[in-house]
Amino acid sequence: MTDMSPTSPSPKAKPRPRPQVMRLTEAAAQRIAELTKRSDSEIVGLRVGVKNGGCAGQSYTVEYAHEVRPTDEVVEDKGVKILVDPKAVLFLLGTEMDYKADKMQAQFIFNNPNQIGACGCGESVQLKPADVEG
Repeated sequence: MTDMSPTSPSPKAKPRPRPQVMRLTEAAAQRIAELTKRSDSEIVGLRVGVKNGGCAGQSYTVEYAHEVRPTDEVVEDKGVKILVDPKAVLFLLGTEMDYKADKMQAQFIFNNPNQIGACGCGESVQLKPADVEG
C-alpha cells in the first residue's frame, strides 16, 4: 500500500538576485550629476542604449531622460540614475561607464565585456549578447 498523505512542501528556491546591468565610475557619476543639475528641463537621469549603425555595426547612445518608462532597467549608482533601454540590456550587462576629458575631447567611455570589436575611428563597436547562465 502506498502512503498518499500530503508531504510538506519543499522549500521554494529563492529567485536569484538580478545583476546590476551597469556600474559607474566616480568620474561618470559626477558628470551625470553635473548634466542633470544644469539642464533647462527636469531630467531623471541619462538613458543609455545601443543602436545599429557605424563601421563596426553598433554604437552606444546616451540621452537625457525626462521620465522613467515602464520597460526601462533602472540603475542607481553613486547617487545618480541611469535608465537602460530594455533592448540593450543583454549587450550592456557587466559594463562600466566612465567619463574622460582631455584637451581634445570629453566623452563617456563604455568598458564593456561584451564588446568583440570596434572600428578604427572609435565611433562604433561590435557587441555580442552577454553570456547569462540559466
